[in-house]
Amino acid sequence: MAVYVALLYSIVLGAGRRVVMADLKVMAEGLGFENARTLVATGNLLFECEKQPIASIEAKLEAGFAATFGKHVDIIVRDAHTWLKLAESNPFLDGIGSEVIVRVMRQPLEPDVLDMLAKYRRDERMAVVNGDLWIDFGLKASETKMLPALTKKRLGVGTMRNWNTVRGLAEMIGR
Repeated sequence: MAVYVALLYSIVLGAGRRVVMADLKVMAEGLGFENARTLVATGNLLFECEKQPIASIEAKLEAGFAATFGKHVDIIVRDAHTWLKLAESNPFLDGIGSEVIVRVMRQPLEPDVLDMLAKYRRDERMAVVNGDLWIDFGLKASETKMLPALTKKRLGVGTMRNWNTVRGLAEMIGR
């Protein structure tokens, strides 16, 4: 069995209704994924299944989510090895865990995306590592113009997690 991490882009179903993590686990297990578990209530799912292509798992989860919750959400999946590699690649280890985020991408970003995002940048440190975008807001996330610029239209399918969550998921894989 292989271990996978799935990140939901949004767990808001509408008008104050959010996905309950227990329901997400039940959905995943109903799709045949085993030992489903979550981390914090923001759409982070770990599970086990036979090794298979990431795109197949993403499609299965997205279809299952739409059937169960009545809404499509983008779901990014990484195998355990790739997630641990992502966790080891944080270029801003000196940053505060809640202020350093990574936008985990379905399709890798090229480093030149930093040029396109430069006009939104203030004091944020940014880097593209292995196709994912890392940003250190340095205690100024509430003041940034960067967050509204990180759209699916500009960057493609992806979802953001802070460093605390990245580390938490890596620790769960290690168990």
